[in-house]
Amino acid sequence: MASASASLLKSSLVLDKSDFFKGQNLRQSSASIVRCTPSSFVVRASASSYADELVKTAKTVASPGRGILAMDESNATCGKRLASIGLENTEANRQAYRTLLVTAPGLGQYISGAILFEETLYQSTTEGKKMVDVLVEQNIVPGIKVDKGLVPLAGSNNESWCQGLDGLASRTAAYYQQGARFAKWRTVVSIPNGPTALAVKEAAWGLARYAAISQDNGLVPIVEPEILLDGEHNIDRTFEVAQKVWAEVFFYMAENNVLFEGILLKPSMVTPGAESKEKVKPEVVADYTLKLLKRRIPPAFLSGGQSEVEATLNLNAMNQGPNPWHVSFSYARALQNTCLKTWGGRPENVKAAQDALLLRAKANSAAQLGKYDPSGESEEAKKELFVKGYSY
Repeated sequence: MASASASLLKSSLVLDKSDFFKGQNLRQSSASIVRCTPSSFVVRASASSYADELVKTAKTVASPGRGILAMDESNATCGKRLASIGLENTEANRQAYRTLLVTAPGLGQYISGAILFEETLYQSTTEGKKMVDVLVEQNIVPGIKVDKGLVPLAGSNNESWCQGLDGLASRTAAYYQQGARFAKWRTVVSIPNGPTALAVKEAAWGLARYAAISQDNGLVPIVEPEILLDGEHNIDRTFEVAQKVWAEVFFYMAENNVLFEGILLKPSMVTPGAESKEKVKPEVVADYTLKLLKRRIPPAFLSGGQSEVEATLNLNAMNQGPNPWHVSFSYARALQNTCLKTWGGRPENVKAAQDALLLRAKANSAAQLGKYDPSGESEEAKKELFVKGYSY
């Protein structure tokens, strides 16, 4: 399945889009990013001198009809994708592919933010122009993945925790100077492995500390406790776990004085496990996901593992009726899969590949507005992108 996220937005908070914009195992789908200020929370401290800028950035990323392009795959994962089209994992090939993405004409009409890997943040296009500058010229806010990956969590049921807090303050300060304005930290919760109380607490505390540190250095944090798709569980079990996880996340963010008006929430879409025999319609996914948000405050989603069309259909269903947030998207494979296959590493295919990227971006832009029409979608876009044990 492809990776998909949705976003939610109210007057002061952002989630995987109205104000700003998503394990060692499989990634789940997310809707988008939401921005809103929960009345039940009292923020005791502002995010230093960056408070006003953080709110402005969040609103920009969550602008109507646009979402986030997640192109933050590590060099190793990018190599796997290049290998799928017969290309060697070299910096030159990674540069060529990333150049194709950021220079797609008119991309900023549908994309408000792009999450970059560290190499890309400091990289130039094949024409010698800074990737960051190209994005800004398209009115796309540059973002940066700041975590250091997942490692085994001692004392748990074969679960993981996300490392990267050491040195995060200095790194986020440097990323801000390089032009980044929002950040991503990916931690995961595995349903087949529990989740244990230890794993949930570790994920929530790590996200809260990352969010506070990022804001202190001018970066809007995407808060994303990803509920992995792996497993045979039904949709009710996913809903149960998601409620517990998000309750913990907001508790610890309040403890760390995170400025809620300056965050993006990226909750996973509530779906059955990828290996479940239960099949549900987009309307059911939308109902469960919106119910989660209403009970646990405004988050955003990712699409992890859903097909390109499936991720778009679920997002569209969430925007068919009134809700208190701006529900948008933060997609990686769900935006890039057909684009990559079309390119195939051949210069003569760049234009066609960019057209494929724009087609998917436009479709999700329409879904964010509740106006998506799936007729005419290609067979490639309908292919499942789920990978068991997915990591990146």
